[in-house]
Amino acid sequence: MAAPIGVHLEFRGGAELLFNGTKEQHVTLPSQPTPWDIRQLLVWIKTNLLKDRPELFIQGDTVRPGILVLINDADWELLIFPIVRAASERGDLWGNHQPRNRILVKDTKIPI
Repeated sequence: MAAPIGVHLEFRGGAELLFNGTKEQHVTLPSQPTPWDIRQLLVWIKTNLLKDRPELFIQGDTVRPGILVLINDADWELLIFPIVRAASERGDLWGNHQPRNRILVKDTKIPI
């Protein structure tokens, strides 16, 4: 059973408009049978935090083009495979031992 994990979320570049103008938020993800991965986190964010226009945030099972997601300052798409492997081995979301992981969600293409 994966323990609860603390995450510091930041929304920038217009992404904060989808979250009621909230630019930063600390959340604790609940425990679950398997370790958290980034795709599960995105679904959790959509279900629990997203306030407006989900089509501007999520497309299928990932973020829409133009949304940049950084995990502890690294692009999540570059880390996705090592993260899943490390998370399953170490029991945490990103394979590190930081007490709070930082996730930055930035909109790089503001729709007109």
